[in-house]
Amino acid sequence: MNAHTPPTREPLEARLRAIGAERYHDRHPFHHKLHSGDCTPDQVRAWVINRWAYQAAIPMKDAAFMSRCDDPQIRREWRSRIEDHDGGVDGGGGIRRWLKLAEAVGLDPDYVASGRGVLPATQFAVDAYVRYVRDMPLLQAVASSLTELFAPSIHERRIEGMLKHYDFADSESMSYFRRRLTEAPKDVEFGLAWVLKHADTQDKEDAACEALIFKTNVLWAQLDALWGAYVEPGRVPPGAWRPGEGMA
Repeated sequence: MNAHTPPTREPLEARLRAIGAERYHDRHPFHHKLHSGDCTPDQVRAWVINRWAYQAAIPMKDAAFMSRCDDPQIRREWRSRIEDHDGGVDGGGGIRRWLKLAEAVGLDPDYVASGRGVLPATQFAVDAYVRYVRDMPLLQAVASSLTELFAPSIHERRIEGMLKHYDFADSESMSYFRRRLTEAPKDVEFGLAWVLKHADTQDKEDAACEALIFKTNVLWAQLDALWGAYVEPGRVPPGAWRPGEGMA
């Protein structure tokens, strides 16, 4: 197949799914440790604090993407992502639900929402993702969101494992993950169809796959940072959260 020959859709989708099977962060040892109940309370808190940086950036990433779309239909399809995460003026939204989790694990939600204590490597990874979606061609920007293909399975395992192993886990603290079980499939249905339609040459297919690899690297890097700082003792960098800080 040359660079100008449209590939068939089934091999492209299979290629994208194979990237997730190999590279999605459900394979990272930190998640195995978290879901099996082997994390200490402070390791769970460190995860909640650092994952907040990613959660808080998602609606900003999506707003940056929408600002580049001159097709109103794409904006109509995409804007629900911002509403899902930010919620309405008076309530709802994924980032509010994440702060409920922070409160459940004993953290001050205002401290978590401030972004203080986030690991430098976490922040670099999150910022790189926002810049990628803001600056790269729309095909790559959409393709980078396709980690949502693999998200429901990790949420299901997380809910099951945390309810089984952690005293703080209940219907309210797990509400973020339960909601994503329905939100993520809705989002990815449009995104996957859009990528399959617009990756109409071999070069574009390769670019879409490279974008998904980039996003899996963003997620993996965040967990590597957590592991290095809080699983291996004595490696918390200056300015990052230390146990006892930011407690409710």
